[in-house]
Amino acid sequence: MARRPLPRILSNGSAQLVRSRELARTAADSATDVLHPLITITRGLRRLAAAGRRRWTETPKERRGALLFLVASVLLVVALLPYGPLLTAVTLMAAAAWKGRGRTPAAPEGPDESQTERLQALYEALVPYFSSAEDPEPLYAHGGAWDKAFPTYAFDGGGRISHLVVRYPAYFTDGEAEARARIEHLLASKSGRGREYHFTWDEEGNQLTVSVLLPLPVDIAAQRFVTTPCETVLGFTDPTEVRRTLPLTFGEQQRDVPPVVWRTGLRSTEPHLLALGQPGSGTSTLLRSVALQALQHGDVVIVDGGGTGEYACLTGRDGVLAVECGLTGALASLEWAAHETERRLIAANRAHQAGHPPPDDTKRPLWILLDRPTAFTHLAAADDREDPQSLLQVPLRHGRPANVTVVVADQLDCVDTLTDPVRQHTRARVVLGPATAAQVESVLGVPPHTTPVDQVPPGRGYARLGTGPVHRLQVPATPNPYDDATSDAHRQAVLDLLPPRTTPADGETVPDPDPAQGEPELVEPEPAVPEPVEAEPVPALPEPADRKPVPVLTKTTKTS
Repeated sequence: MARRPLPRILSNGSAQLVRSRELARTAADSATDVLHPLITITRGLRRLAAAGRRRWTETPKERRGALLFLVASVLLVVALLPYGPLLTAVTLMAAAAWKGRGRTPAAPEGPDESQTERLQALYEALVPYFSSAEDPEPLYAHGGAWDKAFPTYAFDGGGRISHLVVRYPAYFTDGEAEARARIEHLLASKSGRGREYHFTWDEEGNQLTVSVLLPLPVDIAAQRFVTTPCETVLGFTDPTEVRRTLPLTFGEQQRDVPPVVWRTGLRSTEPHLLALGQPGSGTSTLLRSVALQALQHGDVVIVDGGGTGEYACLTGRDGVLAVECGLTGALASLEWAAHETERRLIAANRAHQAGHPPPDDTKRPLWILLDRPTAFTHLAAADDREDPQSLLQVPLRHGRPANVTVVVADQLDCVDTLTDPVRQHTRARVVLGPATAAQVESVLGVPPHTTPVDQVPPGRGYARLGTGPVHRLQVPATPNPYDDATSDAHRQAVLDLLPPRTTPADGETVPDPDPAQGEPELVEPEPAVPEPVEAEPVPALPEPADRKPVPVLTKTTKTS
C-alpha cells in the first residue's frame, strides 16, 4: 500500500512552531517586566491576607469580638480623617510591595547527596561494633537509616565531617578503653585523616560527640608571661580545656591565649617534670623556656647530655650556677645539688624546731635541668663511674620542701634507661613530637582524648599534670639564639629575655656576645701587687720563774 503524504501544515510547520514558541516566550518576559510591580503588589496582598486569616484563626473565640470592634474603630477613624482613605491605600500598597518582594531561596534542609553517602558509609562501618543479634530493635543494622544514629552533624567547606553526635546502644562496653579506642580510630579514619579529633563520651546518655580541633598557634615567641613566682608556663592549649588566659604579644598585636601552667613550690603536688619526645620534637626548646622563666626568681643548674651546645647562651649569666656538658662536670654539679638539698633541709628543720622562719638562702628556688641524662649512663658504665642519675635521688625525694625542682628531658627510645626515682617522682609529664596513642598512654598514664597525627610542628604534643586531664600542648618558640637557622624575630626574643652576664671578682662586666661574631675573647686581669706593710712589733711575753727546761728528744742511730 502506498503511503499517503503528510499534510502541508504538518510537514513544514515545525519551524513555524519553534518560532511561535520563542515569540510567545519573549512576549511573556516583556509582560512580566512591565507588570512586575503589579505582580509584586498582588503577591504581597495575598500574603497579607493569609497572615490576617492566620491571625484570626489563632485568636481565641472569646477575644474575636474585641478584635473585630478594634478593627472597625480604626477603620471609622481613618475614614473620618482628611485624606485618610488615600493614606491608608498608599500604606497598604507599600506594605504589600514590601511583603511581596522577591526573596533569596532558603537553603535546602538536610545534607546533599555526597554528604548523605558519607554519613551512610560511616553508619555501615559502625554496624559491626554497635549491633547485636539478640537486639529486638537494633539501632544499627545493615541497610538501616542513619538519621536515628546521627542526630547532629556538620560539614566543613571541603565536604568532610567537622562535628558529629553518635548515638550507640546501651549494651556497648563504653567503659573499656580498648572498645573506645576502636571506635575512635574508626571515626577518625572515615571522617578524614590529617586532622585532630576530640571525643567526648557521655556514658549516661549513650552518646559520643566528635569534633574537629583547630590547629594550635605556632607563632608564639618566648616572652615575659604574666604569672606568679611559683608558676611556669609549659605551653598553650585549646580554649575549651582551661578557664585561664594570658595576654600575649604577636608582633604589634595582642590577644589572650589559654596556657598550661605548671605550679611548683612547697604546696605543689607535681614538683618535678619529665619531658619525652623524638629527636627534633622540641624538648630542648621546652627546657630553654623553663630556664628563662626560672631565672626570674631562682638559680639554675643545667646538665646537657647531648653536648650540642643548645644552652651556650646561658653560660655565665646571672643565676646560672653551671652549664655542664661533660661527665665529670655533670657528676660534680649533681653531687653539689644533692648536698645543697640536704643542707637546705637541715637548715629549714633547725629553724622550724627553734620556732623561726626558714633562712633566706633556703627560700630561693633552685632548678636542676637535665637534657638527655641517659647519654651519661653509657659513658659512666664504660669508665666504671657513678651514674649521674643516681645523684638525683635526694633532690627528687626531698626537693619540694627544700625549693629544689628537677626537670628531665630525654628521648622516647630511652625511657627504659631512666632510673626508678626519675620515673616515680616526676608526676608532671610532657610528650612532644609524633607519637602513637600507646606511647602517649605509657608516658602520661591515660590515653589522650584526641587522635595523634603523624606530622606535627616542633614543640607540639601533650601534657598532664599529676592526675589531671590530658591537654594538647604547643611550646612557645624558644630556639637557640646562636643557631643560624633561627629567625631574627625569635632570636631577638630570646636575647631580650637573657639575664646579664655575671660580674667577675675584679668588678668588670663581661660583654654580651654577638651571635654573628661569636663569643668575645676573655682577658684575665693582671693580679694586683700588694704594697709592703710595715710589721708592728710584737711584745715578748715573760717566762715564768718556775718553768723547767723542756728536754729535747734526739734520735740516735746504732752503728755496728
